Amino acid sequence: MPIDLSESLVIGISATALFDLSEADRIFREKIDHDPDTAMEEYRSYMLQNESTALSDGTGMPLVKALLNLNKYKKDGEPPIVEVVVMSRNSPETGFRVLREIRNRGLKISRLAFTAGESNVDYLESFYVDLFLTTSEADAQRVIDSGVCAAAIVKAPPTTDEHLPDDQEQVRFAFDADAVIFSEASEIVNQTKGLSAFHENEDLEQDTPLPEGPHAKLLKKLSKMKERLPGRKEYSPVKLAIITARNSPAEMRVVKTLREWDVYVDMAFFLGGLQKSRFLKSFKPHIFFDDQDSHLDPASSDIPCAKVLYPSNSPLKQIIAKKDG
Repeated sequence: MPIDLSESLVIGISATALFDLSEADRIFREKIDHDPDTAMEEYRSYMLQNESTALSDGTGMPLVKALLNLNKYKKDGEPPIVEVVVMSRNSPETGFRVLREIRNRGLKISRLAFTAGESNVDYLESFYVDLFLTTSEADAQRVIDSGVCAAAIVKAPPTTDEHLPDDQEQVRFAFDADAVIFSEASEIVNQTKGLSAFHENEDLEQDTPLPEGPHAKLLKKLSKMKERLPGRKEYSPVKLAIITARNSPAEMRVVKTLREWDVYVDMAFFLGGLQKSRFLKSFKPHIFFDDQDSHLDPASSDIPCAKVLYPSNSPLKQIIAKKDG
């Protein structure tokens, strides 16, 4: 009988987001533009010669390990609480190093996809993926544009594990608000009319739920997943935080929207322009999602970070590009 993972949290992750394959990637990219055949052959040779060389952690490894640990709470006869699918553009032959590393580490990952250079985005829906983590901007953009699931481009791995959670029994997610959990509509007001107009609009519309953003369904599923875990939701091993530049009088609409969605978040920080990295070091998430490099870059050396792209037809993307240009 076919297995249905629709009730499980399914994380799709590229091999390059799970493991540090930057050296192999460098060898490939140095020649791919002017000599594709040589690039492929040198990459293949490098992967085969280094099959027995251990791989370092990629940005997504702390999150994956913490999530897989939640399956100890699964009851007999139920689908897994969390499923991780590794998705790679390697062929099965050159991907053997990834398979070997998964086995050597004892990671409880049994589903994988090797697509030999072709995009693996087309297979996300087939695997029931709720979140796709990748190092490929092109792949992340395709997923965001399709709306199949949440997606993000991981930043380089943190340079230290000092700011990883102290309690390894927990999984900690941190999300930006606008253009991540919520739509970009309010941020467009901020970008085009200024902060005062944004505050006035959000206060006026505080009883109108914010439209869903690209990671809204993921947040809802994480909140729902708490019900499958032991204890009251306040003491759940899954901790959810919203860390946003919003502040009063733009905070009430966020809280009221979460109530309307029946979503429980453990923490919310309304920072009013304070640097997010200061708070992220204290919260110690396994991953932080934001749409702006100005928030991600200061934090990414300390904690795992991932960028949420705007849809290709996004008015906000065009507004920001015009300002930057």
